[in-house]
Amino acid sequence: MNNKNVTFVAEIGQNHNGNIDLCYELIKEAKFAGANIAKFQLGWRAKKGERNHIDRESLKKLHDWGNHFEIEIMFSVFNDEALNLLKPFKPKRFKIASRTLVENLNLVKKILKLKKETFISLGRWNKKSLPFKKTNNIKYLWCKYEYPTFNKHLVNFPKKFDKSYYDGLSDHCVDIDTSLLAISRGANIIERHFTLDKSSNVIRDHALSSSPQEFYNLVKLGRELRIKYLKGI
Repeated sequence: MNNKNVTFVAEIGQNHNGNIDLCYELIKEAKFAGANIAKFQLGWRAKKGERNHIDRESLKKLHDWGNHFEIEIMFSVFNDEALNLLKPFKPKRFKIASRTLVENLNLVKKILKLKKETFISLGRWNKKSLPFKKTNNIKYLWCKYEYPTFNKHLVNFPKKFDKSYYDGLSDHCVDIDTSLLAISRGANIIERHFTLDKSSNVIRDHALSSSPQEFYNLVKLGRELRIKYLKGI
């Protein structure tokens, strides 16, 4: 990853509402909005019949669509079964949700042993020390485990991301302002939830997600801010 640029992650998660075929449009719109990565959840509410059931056939569809639109497909991995399902697709990177970090540390260790770049959210990590020593492959994301996150929750928001152990932000706020603030303070990874319909009430995440136009604005403004930050403007 080039730290001179911001990596924008469109967290689609379960915003497909259980319709895997809708992911085609979500991936396409994420690409057109400027996202570098379209991210999904694997192993969470994923039993057969549940909303986020993703089998091998569905995984192949997601990767095929990612290849078609030339956007990386990444997953938050929640259990060993999901990891084993994903391995044959040779993922470039992994994401660790803060829930997994707290509830399944052994799984995180298995993923880190694969020596792939791994984004780790620290929203639920309440210990003073880091869960793992910082390395080039580990990218820590600041976040709050609040859905949505409001200004009152932004306690200890980093003043300078590149002077801390945080590489970026996993943003649960309802607008893009906090992501832009993070970029202005040196963040080079921004993860925001992404939806085609903010008014949907199928799951809570739609309300705190960015529409394609909002995500496009984030990318455009964020890249301009990053250039100014690197130039010391």
